[in-house]
Amino acid sequence: MTPVASQAPVPQLAHIFLILMENKSPSQILGSADAPYINRLAARYALAADYSALFHPSLPNYIALTSGSDQGITDDRSPVGNAVDAVNIADRIEASGRTWRSYAENIPSAGYPYDAGAYAVRHVPFLYYNDILDDEARRTAHVVPFTQLAADLRSVRTTPDYAFVTPDLCNDMHDCPVATGDAWLSRVVPQILGSPAFRRTPSLLVVTWDEGDERLTKDNHVVTILAGSGVRRGYRSATPYDHYSLLHTIEVSWHLPPLTANDAGAATMGEFLRP
Repeated sequence: MTPVASQAPVPQLAHIFLILMENKSPSQILGSADAPYINRLAARYALAADYSALFHPSLPNYIALTSGSDQGITDDRSPVGNAVDAVNIADRIEASGRTWRSYAENIPSAGYPYDAGAYAVRHVPFLYYNDILDDEARRTAHVVPFTQLAADLRSVRTTPDYAFVTPDLCNDMHDCPVATGDAWLSRVVPQILGSPAFRRTPSLLVVTWDEGDERLTKDNHVVTILAGSGVRRGYRSATPYDHYSLLHTIEVSWHLPPLTANDAGAATMGEFLRP
C-alpha cells in the first residue's frame, strides 16, 4: 500500500493489545443491531474507516500481521510440519527488552499446537514460527490460556507490553453470530481498558478482523477500532490502512526495525494516537 503523503508522528505507547475477530465485513458490524457494544466502542474511541485485510483465507493475515509477509503460507494449515523460519514481531519485542503474550481461548494447555474443539491453532500465529514452536519453554511461557489474561491485568508489572488475544471459534464470530462476538467483547474489552496498565500509562487496544466476508465484498475491508488511554476520542479517518500499517505502527512506536519491505512501506496510524 502506498503511504499517505504526510503521516502523523507515532508516540511511544506503553502497552499494545490486539484482539482479532473473524470473517466479517463492515456492513455486518457497523450500524448493526447485533453489535451494539462494538458500535459504542467505535463512537467513543477511534475508527479506521478504510482499513483492509490482506488475504483470504485467515492464516496468511495472521502471519502477515506478525511477520510482515504471508511467508508463502496461502492456506489454513497446521503449524506442525509447516512452521517457517521467519523473524517475527515477538522476536523484535523480546530483543528490545519488552514482554509479550498470546492469549488463546479454550487452548487445552499452554503452547498447544493442534486444533481442539473451539480452539483453532491457525488463529495463534506465534506457533507458526520455528523459533517459538520448537522452543518448548518459550512456547509455553508466551502462548497461554485466555484465562491467564485476567490475572495478568491485575497490575502494571504483570501486564505484558504486547498481547495478542484470540477468542475461540464461537466468540470470534467465525462459527457463531455477530451478537455472540459482540457480547464477548463487551465483557473482555472493559477488563483491558479498565486495567491499571491501561489507566495509568498511554496504551492501545486494537479490535480488528482477520479478513472480510468474501460472500459480501471483494475489497476485503474490515472494521478496525483503536481504543485506550493513548487514543484520540471520537475520531474517525478514511485514510487507507491495512494489517501492515498496524504492524508498522507498533514498530515505530517502540523503535523496532521493520520486518520486511511490506511493513516498512506501509502508512503508520499515528493520526489516531494522542501525542
